[in-house]
Amino acid sequence: MSEKQLNLRFHGAAGTVTGSCMEFSLGQSRVLVDCGMFQGSRSLEHLNIDDFAFDPSQIDAVILTHAHIDHSGMLPKLVKGGFTGPIWCTLPTSDLLEHMLADSGRIQEYEAERRNRRRDRAGEEPFVPVYTSSDAMEAWQQCRPIQLEEAFEPAPGFHARLWNAGHILGSASVELNAGGVRVICSGDLGPENKAFHLDPEGPSGFDFVVCEATYGDRQRERVTIAERRKLLQSEVEAAITRGGNLVIPAFALERTQELLLDLHHLMCSGAIPDVSVFIDSPLANRVTEVFERHASELEDTGKVNIFDHPSFHFVTDVSQSISLNSVSGAVILAASGMCEGGRIRHHLIHNLHRRDSTVLFVGFQAQGTLGRVIMEGAERVRISGNDVRVRAQIRRIDSYSAHADQTELLDWIDERSPISGSLFLDHGEPSALEAMRRELQRRNPGLNVRLPQIGELYALAPKEQAARLETGRTDLAEALGRDWQNTYADFATSLKAELAKLRSDRQREEALTKMRHVLETYNAHMASRNGKSGE
Repeated sequence: MSEKQLNLRFHGAAGTVTGSCMEFSLGQSRVLVDCGMFQGSRSLEHLNIDDFAFDPSQIDAVILTHAHIDHSGMLPKLVKGGFTGPIWCTLPTSDLLEHMLADSGRIQEYEAERRNRRRDRAGEEPFVPVYTSSDAMEAWQQCRPIQLEEAFEPAPGFHARLWNAGHILGSASVELNAGGVRVICSGDLGPENKAFHLDPEGPSGFDFVVCEATYGDRQRERVTIAERRKLLQSEVEAAITRGGNLVIPAFALERTQELLLDLHHLMCSGAIPDVSVFIDSPLANRVTEVFERHASELEDTGKVNIFDHPSFHFVTDVSQSISLNSVSGAVILAASGMCEGGRIRHHLIHNLHRRDSTVLFVGFQAQGTLGRVIMEGAERVRISGNDVRVRAQIRRIDSYSAHADQTELLDWIDERSPISGSLFLDHGEPSALEAMRRELQRRNPGLNVRLPQIGELYALAPKEQAARLETGRTDLAEALGRDWQNTYADFATSLKAELAKLRSDRQREEALTKMRHVLETYNAHMASRNGKSGE
């Protein structure tokens, strides 16, 4: 392997939409672009516990595209493992990370404590948090803010610049020049008409481009901010008419603030009444304060503080959150956006069963998440040990997406052209990646398009197609999609209702006995087969 050769290894967000992490190496220099957490099914999240596929102490620097946890969430573990270098990012990203990483650390601590309290785990080895809030603050202190388009040297032999990605506050694409090779990593790209931010920017003419493909298989109808507000107005009016609550699972970073922007406009213009809006997310409240600090950089606000409205109630302590159980006719915004944790699960337990309530999804729901299960029409779900019937109206608005759709991604790629080497598509589910690849090849048959897998290593040379040096991991196929725990939760939540349909307790006992027998027989069969294969 040549000392002058630039290599790229994918450690996450390949064949899935979370866990973004790319390692660029040139001789002894090593730079990570992002170091994100896997999110989704339990099997996928288990990957966060595994050791890194590299030695953290050998990484010279991290360049962070933005503050979302699927791009930044493993930084505390990286620092805990021995990384001492700078984390290069924009100033807004650094400001956001102070809260995002600390919150993630608290979640890790809480989840470990909760699992260790479970009676069915008595006597087993205790769970240890991936990292703590203290680890998170140590990582944040290694941030080194840099202005957009300002040149910097993250490691010997590397030259870099950040470009506006238009995704969230502080988001950036990363331009790298190393070993005579010019590369740009898109990070997450925002759509046209994105509130608060200008459209994505960047130079053209690269050897290699790494582009996200979260929405590579869909084209959204072009919706202006005014048209999007009309859609939200309709949902608020319909929810008020039904008499229950409008519960919105909203990401604490950006989505909550966008909703407040639109609700502020609708109320101030008289389009909707001054309905009570509860922002029940301590993290979202802290992030909103960061937005207020960077108010001069935000578009579409009319130069007023849109977060200061008498109908907006920022909920902080738990007792205030619990008091919302008795509320009707309110709008409740709570994290997490995919319903995988946080206070939104509490509000779903108290509202999903109500026919007069509405749950409105305004963001991407990854495979394996509770949000995806609800959105796809589940009649029952299991939340924090509770079986909950879904009677509420389930609604969706796609125009709040912070991700570019297929057409916008293609436009961004065109603007980076010519691409003399290869185009890598990452950060997408398999269907989105394949749809994007097909459309790119249809438009430009000569373009070399790669769909990398986690663990794959590529050699990057000027004006040459990427050469794969090592294949990816073969043990991740089951973890990257809907796993057995999703199927189990679906089965468990409907089991009691199915048993109730039987005529007598005797029939129910017989059914349970037969189900147990099927499982025991299958286990015996698999044990026998595994024993023979090991001979």
